[in-house]
Amino acid sequence: MSEQELNKYRFSPDSKPTDEMLAQIMREVAEEARTSNKAAADAHFAQMRRDIAEQQAVWAERISSIVNERK
Repeated sequence: MSEQELNKYRFSPDSKPTDEMLAQIMREVAEEARTSNKAAADAHFAQMRRDIAEQQAVWAERISSIVNERK
């Protein structure tokens, strides 16, 4: 089925999609969901890495100040 044919179809009570149309729609939705989920997961883990680096810097500073007080 061509993309043009698929794009012409609109869900309505008067017409029902063919099995081929439904399969194509489902494939496209699944691909969009995979892409969106991957982008969200990538952004989440990037933020986690930034947060970890920030906390490591805070703790390194605290440890350094304690060590320097004892000298």
